[in-house]
Amino acid sequence: MKTRVVYPGSFDPVTNGHLDIITRAASVFDELVVSVFINPNKDPLFSRKEREDLLRQSVKNLSDNNIEIDSFCGLTMKYVKSQNASALIRGLRAVSDFEGEFQMASMNKQLDEDIETIFFMTDTKYAFLSSSVVKEVAQFGGDVSDIVPGCVSQALREKYGFN
Repeated sequence: MKTRVVYPGSFDPVTNGHLDIITRAASVFDELVVSVFINPNKDPLFSRKEREDLLRQSVKNLSDNNIEIDSFCGLTMKYVKSQNASALIRGLRAVSDFEGEFQMASMNKQLDEDIETIFFMTDTKYAFLSSSVVKEVAQFGGDVSDIVPGCVSQALREKYGFN
């Protein structure tokens, strides 16, 4: 039986920290669905399609060809079930992430006890990195090329008019 897992997130935009988790999860599981969560309560910088396209460009050179890009809206556990996945992947940067992630994992277990939550610790060089920090630096013309894929760096420059 193949192991299929889902890595949900806003990916607004995808960072090298996300890619670290994606690369490692793809090497552990047979199939990895990286899915853009559409949160109607947030106003993202990039559209759903832009985020999907940036993810596709960012993962196209990974050696494993077991990564699928998708998007969804609604309860994560319903989506994971619809993907016939046995688990969802969550990334942890620091101890401060743990409390919120633990709370969410506990709620998810209440919603569907058959689906596991698996945590991946990001590489320590990305522990400070978040999409919000990336956007803030890029908004003021800062160089983010060392912390995001090249396609994302370019897209941020275009969004903020630095091209």
